[in-house]
Amino acid sequence: MAPTTAAAAEHRPSPFSREVRRWRALRRMSQLELAALAGTTQRHLSFIESGRSAPGRAMVVRLAESLALSLRERNALLLTAGYAPAYEESPRDGAAIEPAMTALRSILTGHLPYPAVVAGPRGELVLANAAFEVLTEGAAARLLEPPVNVLRLALHPEGMGPRVVNLAAWGRHVTESLRARAAAHPDGGLDALAAELAGYLPPAGAPPGPDHLGFAVPLRLRTAGGELRLLTTLTSFATAVDVTLAELHLEAFLPADPETAELLRRRAAARGAGPAG
Repeated sequence: MAPTTAAAAEHRPSPFSREVRRWRALRRMSQLELAALAGTTQRHLSFIESGRSAPGRAMVVRLAESLALSLRERNALLLTAGYAPAYEESPRDGAAIEPAMTALRSILTGHLPYPAVVAGPRGELVLANAAFEVLTEGAAARLLEPPVNVLRLALHPEGMGPRVVNLAAWGRHVTESLRARAAAHPDGGLDALAAELAGYLPPAGAPPGPDHLGFAVPLRLRTAGGELRLLTTLTSFATAVDVTLAELHLEAFLPADPETAELLRRRAAARGAGPAG
């Protein structure tokens, strides 16, 4: 027997239901897989996605965690379900996250004489140590005006781009990482930035040659004192419960050979400076 108009309207999927289905499809998860991760039944999840069941706040949080949503995305999902956000979003200069920012400054200082930066979710520069100057050498002044975007600086033809010996190979690691993040956490701003940065790259060349390290493609950067070969590492606060803190990441550059280490030590000695930012 066909449902009445009133019954159909009663079970019409809500914005929350549609969001859960959208995220589940994006993660390529079946209802059974998501239900198991969230500690519920496939039947209950089916009712949630069809609008026949309104989940409690705890279930919304469990679904968000199981879908590997960012803290910002979890707050958004809670709002669509009619609940207040669960995670604070502190200002970067606020007292709530000052201990973490102090720790980041300490890490930046400890990483000298090698460059390191702290950036936001779209590459906006938050903090940098004194060795960051090796990355800005010769860059156009407009790229160094706040807010500085370290991703744009890295590939732009008026930034580091002309000094990157292996721009095609290394630059694609940057753009592919950005696209992967945008795919996992849809954001029009990330998509636009990835498209912009890809436009700065030369055509893809051959696979990495014998000068690569086997496990990573180093950044080969020309400087006034010689060529640097640098590896990069990314660090984030894995247990953060503040949106602002969770979206920060620390990118540290490490020398890939003794010559690079020595060149950076000499630059630091000549500079005689402490941390910046």
